[in-house]
Amino acid sequence: MASHRKEITMLRFGTYVGLFVCSMVLSMQPVTASELDRVIQSENTAAGVTRSPEPTVSDLAFLRRASLDLIGRIPSGKEIVEFQAWPAAERRQRLVDKLIDHPSFADRWSSFFADVLRIRSNVDGGQAMLAYVHKAIQDDMPYDELARRLIATNGKAGRNPEVGFVLGDNADPMALASATSQVFLGIRIGCAQCHNHPFAIWTREDFYGIAAYFGKVRRMESRLTNVVYTTEAQQTSILWPPEDEANGVTRQPMQAKFPFELTSSKTKPAFIARLEKLRSKPKSPVATEPGGPGLDDLLDGGKSKRNSVSGTALSVIDVARDAKKQIGKIDVEKDLYRHSDLRVELADLITSPRNRYFSRALVNRVWKQLIGRGFIEPVDDFRDSNRPTHPQTLDYLADEFVANGYSVRSLVKQIVSSQTYQLAHAPEEVDEATREELELAMLAAPVRRMIAESLYDSIVTAGHLFDVKHRKGQNIKTRLITVRVPKDGSEDSPSGADAATAQVATIGDGKASEMMADQGMVQTNPYDLESAIELDFSKLLSQDEETVEVEKMKAMSAEEIEAMRVKRTPAGSPRMEYVTKRIAQQYDDNPAFNSAFRMASPAPAGHFLRLFGQPARTELGEQRPEGASMRQALLMLNGRMTHEASRVGELEPIYPLLVGPKADLRQAIRYAYSELLTRLPTEDEVREGMAMVNAGENQLAGMADLRWVLLNCNEFRFIP
Repeated sequence: MASHRKEITMLRFGTYVGLFVCSMVLSMQPVTASELDRVIQSENTAAGVTRSPEPTVSDLAFLRRASLDLIGRIPSGKEIVEFQAWPAAERRQRLVDKLIDHPSFADRWSSFFADVLRIRSNVDGGQAMLAYVHKAIQDDMPYDELARRLIATNGKAGRNPEVGFVLGDNADPMALASATSQVFLGIRIGCAQCHNHPFAIWTREDFYGIAAYFGKVRRMESRLTNVVYTTEAQQTSILWPPEDEANGVTRQPMQAKFPFELTSSKTKPAFIARLEKLRSKPKSPVATEPGGPGLDDLLDGGKSKRNSVSGTALSVIDVARDAKKQIGKIDVEKDLYRHSDLRVELADLITSPRNRYFSRALVNRVWKQLIGRGFIEPVDDFRDSNRPTHPQTLDYLADEFVANGYSVRSLVKQIVSSQTYQLAHAPEEVDEATREELELAMLAAPVRRMIAESLYDSIVTAGHLFDVKHRKGQNIKTRLITVRVPKDGSEDSPSGADAATAQVATIGDGKASEMMADQGMVQTNPYDLESAIELDFSKLLSQDEETVEVEKMKAMSAEEIEAMRVKRTPAGSPRMEYVTKRIAQQYDDNPAFNSAFRMASPAPAGHFLRLFGQPARTELGEQRPEGASMRQALLMLNGRMTHEASRVGELEPIYPLLVGPKADLRQAIRYAYSELLTRLPTEDEVREGMAMVNAGENQLAGMADLRWVLLNCNEFRFIP
């Protein structure tokens, strides 16, 4: 208690001091085993595992790990100070509670679900669906409700963003059968599309039975407005037997069949009873406005009316008045975006609490995301011949997930609060076989690299790049750039100069330029491998796609807009001709970056995020690779973002430790280690750091060298 009082007292002397006086409280606090830990231990004991688990990580390592997993970035200096000011016995749980409720939780886990659902910003409905999933996580929408909406909804993407799931596979029943089974149930039934599954029990008829649920869905596009939407046709496109097996037999519409077994309805498991009790609590009523009658309803009503007035003479005026009244009642949307009874039925079956596949599939994915290894690998390949490492633990978590109302936040919190999540890695000196044994038994944490978006945001956080860190006008520079000007103008003429100036992209003035997800867009900025414009999820949900495009163009530079215009101009059009010229431009080199979690995604090939593992999200079962490459190393060593993060700004807390009357190089080095690696340096590291800083042109340049080295070390990229 005395040491804690001393810590609080020291914190009062400055925002940075608290980072360095708390080495006394870095000891590993005992973590109480949860019921989850006891289930794992019981399974290990039954399996004959005799090894002991690794110790839990230190407080600061836990802070870094939990921050990366829950909000997608390393903790800031202020967050480290706040964490260490909490009582040691309760700081971990307080941290989890804070991070679970943090606004960035939805950003981080939207990326997870974007991978699972294969959300692509550059396809019809992709951006709106990404914004919708973000809002669902933000509001803690029950996962079963989210899945039902994605599977069953029809409509226009801008107004009904859930249709992005169906549009993502172009409303193809066969593709949707594979995607729905693999995404929501972890079953690769797509292998049975052309033949019976070679490794599982699923037959070709099972696959066609699932596809039949989507047999009537259609992707439509208005010829006048190019608006894309989904609706239901009268006839199914799925016929049985398959064409290659028909042998002259007339193919008939396939009946929808759900081949996956549900638990018996004769008994009610405790977790279902808990779910029903949770959902029986009264909710505030939501006002709903029923849609008007559809066209078919009015036509049927018209027939009845004609029958009822047969034998009477209606005036032309009466007929016209009645017609206008009836037209006003037509619910156009109801007829355009027809409801799908089949897909509603499928959604109910998939999300039923008696469908163990549904809850297990998501639990397995989340466990892999937080622990580093799924109970079943690959995470979307549930079958009898691919058994889970800890089946009772998987069932326990799945039952708790259902009982807690399919709350993703509750599931994440339960895992992160466990002793198992907080275990250290296997010691470096153990052999590979021992390491594998420890990790497989959940006795040591697998080594994980930050996901691409977290690495990006962590560099930005470490370098204070979410906002400008230099005073305005402190970094005015001149550069030669290539621009396009009208052919009949010149650099010296007013028109030519104005045209050139209008097309220059300003670097460092506010947020970085956007790299559009459109792969064909002309890239005009040499640093576009790292830049992007932040998507406004609220606007994406409240505006039509056309309005969003206008908002995006407002944030683009004139040069990028011109590149887009040139791209869209048909070849041979009688437009003004341009030539390229080199001009000098002054700019304030004071950049700021957006969060990678808010970018249009997936990023274009070659972008920072793609190089570090963000998937293209075009194929089912696509996982994020964690391998290293030369291009990754070059981008970290030479990329603009890394260099800007290394550079010390006058507005940073570390600046007065390097320049001015309160300069203290030793403290500055300790501060740099704390901000970048979330730990204090050893004495050897302090000595090496002082030598490096003193070898620089000045203290600021030397510190930039040290921070550049820390950003490029493995410890920065890998989760503790």
